[in-house]
Amino acid sequence: MKGASAALDRLGRASLGSLAGVGHAAVLLFDALRFGVVGWRIGQPLRPAAVARQMREIGVDALPIVLLLGFTVGLMLGIQFIASLSAFGAESQVVVAVAKSVTREFGALITAILVAGRSGSALAARIGSMSVSQEIDALAVIGIEPVRYLVAPALIAMVVMLPALTVFASAAALVGAALYSAPALDITVGAYLLRTMSLLDPGDLWQGLSKSFVFALLITLIGVSTGFSVRGGAEGVGRATTRAVVLAICWIIVVDMVFSFFVNR
Repeated sequence: MKGASAALDRLGRASLGSLAGVGHAAVLLFDALRFGVVGWRIGQPLRPAAVARQMREIGVDALPIVLLLGFTVGLMLGIQFIASLSAFGAESQVVVAVAKSVTREFGALITAILVAGRSGSALAARIGSMSVSQEIDALAVIGIEPVRYLVAPALIAMVVMLPALTVFASAAALVGAALYSAPALDITVGAYLLRTMSLLDPGDLWQGLSKSFVFALLITLIGVSTGFSVRGGAEGVGRATTRAVVLAICWIIVVDMVFSFFVNR
C-alpha cells in the first residue's frame, strides 16, 4: 500500500508540475503578444533590432544545415519509395508520394526538430544562465520587462523564420529526390520537378506551413519557460537545456500526429 501511495503521490506531483508549466507558458505567450502589440503605449516598445538579431540567429544562420538536411531527407525518400514501389510495378507514383510526404510532413517535421535542438536549447541556456546569475532580476529592477526583452523578439522571429526554413527544406528535399529518382524513371530532373509542381496543390503547402507555425510556438515557449524555471547553478542550466530539447521534440511529434490525424481523415 505504501508503494502504491508513493507512486500516486509522485504521479500527482508530476501532473501538477506539468499543468503549472503549461500555465506558465501560456502567461509568457500572452505577455509576449501584449508587448508586441501595445508595448510602445506602456513604455516597453519591442525593438526591431532585437527581432532582426533573433531572425538571423534562428533562421539565416540555420539555413545551410537545413538545406543539407532537407536534401539528404529527399534522397532518402527517393531511395525508399523507388525500392518499395518497384515491388508493385508502380515506380511512376514515386513523384506524387515524395511530393506529398515532403510538403505535408517531412519538411516541417525535420526543420522543427533541427531548430528545436539548435535554437530551442539556445533560448533555454541563455535565459537559464541569466536567471541563475540574477540578470533577469536586474532587468526588472532597472525597469525593463524580461518578457519584452527576452521572449517577444524570439517568439516573433521563430514564427516568421521557421515557416520560411520549412519552405527551403521542402524545396531542397524535392531536388534531392529528383536527382535520385529521375534517372530511375528515365526522365530528366527538370521534367521530374515540373511534374512535382503539377501534382501539388495549395492545401499541401498550407498543411506544412500551418504545422511549422504551431511548432514555432511550441519551441519558443518550451525553451523560454524552461529557462525561466532554472534552479541550481550551472548544473541546473545543463538540465534545463536538455529538458527543453526533449520536451520540444516530444511535443512536436505529438502535435504532428494530431495534425495528420485530423487533416488527412
